[in-house]
Amino acid sequence: MSHSKTTRRRLAFAILSVSLVMTLFVWRLVDIQVLRASALTAESLTKTEDTRPIYGTRGSIVDANGKVLATAVMRYDVSVSPKDAGSFERTVDGKDKTFTRDEGLAEIASIIGQPAPEVQAKVTDALAANKDSNYALIVKSVNSEQLKALDALDIPWVYFAPNPGRVYPNGAVAGNLVGFVGEEGEAQAGVELKENTCLAGENGSTMYERSGDGGAVALPGTTVVTKPAKDGGTVVLTIDADLQWFTEQALAAQAQAVGASWGVVTVQEVKTGKLLAVADYPTVDPGNVSASDAADRGSRAFQAPFEPGSTYKTITAAALLDQGLATPTDKIVAPYRLKPANGADINDSDVHGDLRLTLTGVLVDSSNTGMSQFGELMSPQTRFDYFVKDGQTKKTEVGFPGESGGIMNDYQDWDNQTHYTTMFGQGFSTTAIQGASLYQTVANGGVRMPVQLIEGCKNSDGTFTKTPEPQGTRVFSEQAAKTTAEMLEVVDKNSWVANLVDIPGYRVAMKTGTAQQPDGSGGYSKSYLVSIAGFAPADAPQYVVSVNLADPVKMNSSAAAAPLFRDVMTQVLKTRGVQPSTTPSPDIPTGY
Repeated sequence: MSHSKTTRRRLAFAILSVSLVMTLFVWRLVDIQVLRASALTAESLTKTEDTRPIYGTRGSIVDANGKVLATAVMRYDVSVSPKDAGSFERTVDGKDKTFTRDEGLAEIASIIGQPAPEVQAKVTDALAANKDSNYALIVKSVNSEQLKALDALDIPWVYFAPNPGRVYPNGAVAGNLVGFVGEEGEAQAGVELKENTCLAGENGSTMYERSGDGGAVALPGTTVVTKPAKDGGTVVLTIDADLQWFTEQALAAQAQAVGASWGVVTVQEVKTGKLLAVADYPTVDPGNVSASDAADRGSRAFQAPFEPGSTYKTITAAALLDQGLATPTDKIVAPYRLKPANGADINDSDVHGDLRLTLTGVLVDSSNTGMSQFGELMSPQTRFDYFVKDGQTKKTEVGFPGESGGIMNDYQDWDNQTHYTTMFGQGFSTTAIQGASLYQTVANGGVRMPVQLIEGCKNSDGTFTKTPEPQGTRVFSEQAAKTTAEMLEVVDKNSWVANLVDIPGYRVAMKTGTAQQPDGSGGYSKSYLVSIAGFAPADAPQYVVSVNLADPVKMNSSAAAAPLFRDVMTQVLKTRGVQPSTTPSPDIPTGY
């Protein structure tokens, strides 16, 4: 009896104990799954979930024919988990072999081209800062071949992360225009910067679960896209890459031959204002920016204004014809030195006796004193208005990064000397692009077309956002422009560089210039810039070529620019299939 009671008490105690345990277990379950579920879930996620970017690809830059000048390429960042970095095994010649941490890091260093001690120090420094560190960046942006070699090392604590890079398949071709991006992919210059809105991709993101021990690798099957990436668009230029290459090569060769410190050659389509080539010397390779001096990493064609000199006698002559104040055969006597009544002092470049010249002859002989006498027929405001209408006092429509709009004071601020020097290309500054635009206006029957470098943006969704159709501005009457072109053709046939610019079969209109440059203190230095600007065929103009060479110490005259003008214009006419001229050149008297 006593034994039975004892057994029942023990059974009751056991049941009570089990019930109590079950009650506590259920309460704990309710606490975890109901009362604190949200908080615990959030805490667990912060410990085991992470995000990773999906890179939106930066768009390409292509020429007018689709040739790629800049494009994206996938690179990879290499990192290690310092706290996990230790000895590891690898099968070598069919046998397992153990490698130390430093041996593995030395192998990495040899592939990425860094000294082994530097790579090893990155790991030891990370551990010194945090003994539980699971991340140390070894190198950014290795290429696919390096990635393959690193992956083949089979080191378990080495990780790779995609990092889009930028490549320029044609090297320095159009590098002055294309520009470049920085190490982090940020646009820094040229079209890369100007058209960044079109080119830039938009990164997306993924979320994934990782092991709770701090590992960096995503657990299989846990990666979820939380925001899709969006690729950038493709920028289409008006530039012809083949012509650009030819022009760059020709410019570099001639600049070096005559000892020029820098040079610019511009090719522009007459009817549209489109730039087909803009060559700078020296220039930049966007894939190796550090190899170029900082001053050579942009485009002087847009960014470096200079006093243009006698190539701008053309705007004065065209304005006179447009105003009906002179004809090509009107006559003056041009002395070597002219001292107008206002106190100005004008002289020609070479000493000479009095010359009996027509307006056409003034252009042929490039007489400052002769053009000053003709220019007096117009008021300063009238002449200034022509500069404004032809876009010579502001930046072009291209909006190139760092572009200059030239330097010209309002006519009301001209002093007595500037009143005259502006008639023949001094006392103000313009860019090479503005100079080409002036000749485009004359060649196009007096209608200036907006300067165009960008055709448009081909968006990632397949649509094309075209640059708005250009609207021309009439600057000179059609007849004034035609007559100016005829006078410039006489210059081509009768100037002292005529034999250097002759293109058999084609009528050419052009003007030379040799401009002394300002010294920065109100006077002029010993520095000269020589130029030739013109168009062809003169009887049916299609293309403008403008050449500018700074400080050609071995040949300080327009003769330095002449062969370059001829060679580039010949290449343009030949590659574009332009038919030779079929009518004779005009015969306009240059003297009397």
